[in-house]
Amino acid sequence: MLPESQLALGVDTHKDVNVAVLLDALGRKVATAAFATTDRGNAELAEWVQQYGEVVRAGVEGTGSYGHRLSCRLMDQGIGVIEVNRPDRSRRRRKGKSDSVDAEAAARAVLAGEASAVPKDRSGPVGELRSLLLARRSAIKARTQANNQLRALVHDLHDEMRERLDQRRPAHRARACAALSPDNGTFKALGVLGRRWLMLHQEIQELEQSIVTLVRETVPNLLARPGIGPITAAQLLVTAGDNPDRLRTEASFAALCGVSPIEHSSGRCERRRLNLGGDRVANSALWIIAHVRLVHDPRTQQYGAKRTTEGKDRKDILRRLQRYIAREVYRDITFALSPPVSSNPPPDTATTA
Repeated sequence: MLPESQLALGVDTHKDVNVAVLLDALGRKVATAAFATTDRGNAELAEWVQQYGEVVRAGVEGTGSYGHRLSCRLMDQGIGVIEVNRPDRSRRRRKGKSDSVDAEAAARAVLAGEASAVPKDRSGPVGELRSLLLARRSAIKARTQANNQLRALVHDLHDEMRERLDQRRPAHRARACAALSPDNGTFKALGVLGRRWLMLHQEIQELEQSIVTLVRETVPNLLARPGIGPITAAQLLVTAGDNPDRLRTEASFAALCGVSPIEHSSGRCERRRLNLGGDRVANSALWIIAHVRLVHDPRTQQYGAKRTTEGKDRKDILRRLQRYIAREVYRDITFALSPPVSSNPPPDTATTA
């Protein structure tokens, strides 16, 4: 509950315009306005807020996308920004959908204490990793498309040429196609696609080298863990953000990665199920790490054998490993990005790997 002299701000963000609503401590609407999403528009919004009184908290939709720059501006003004999800469908059926309605709902979520998530910071090395992973992901997608097109065109050639070009390794196939003379349209297309594949492959290697360097500089202890490579480490760092202290416990990080148990009881049935929400890319990274450890790490293999004798299948074992790995990763990330007073590394309390 806010003091009577303070106001709550709610903002519905978009690509071109941000709609802001101010509410007083009793939930009465004070003012509504729209601003451009430029730096000047964000500055005007911050000045507009100050005209009506003291604002200490603001609920902003899309703090990780369209609302990121506005969130940074408000925090620079000393306003605590809280990430707000869009209103649920039942509320939209009752009250309709408009920018001002969504902004008011964001302010009321802050006023009622329903929203409490701190926005993710990406102004440091984690923000750089996010950009590198984005570029790598798109390059891999384009490389896969080029490889599939090469295979389709090579399959239509006569036997002698197909045997010459249909190499088992994609790199060999791309080089063979890139060396073709453009005697006809098909050969020219094969040459273009081969050179495209090689160019994208070079881009991916350069991006991965940058990712490796940045991860080693940011969280060297993370790469020392078995089964954790630079790409999975980078993804888990991006999920945590440059301010992992916003995640109060390792359980909150596990929930963010979708590896925490949640209640799934009804009536006389009391049970739990795995959280299917959270960041699914981070969940996939934890799954990859667990799978690699189960294949190559002796300690994890012993753990898997023990669970197997208890009647657990491989899928259940991997899910349990994800939870343990999330605990390790959280400790390493928080120690590296928010180091404690002691210079000693965090003790390894995980039960596996």
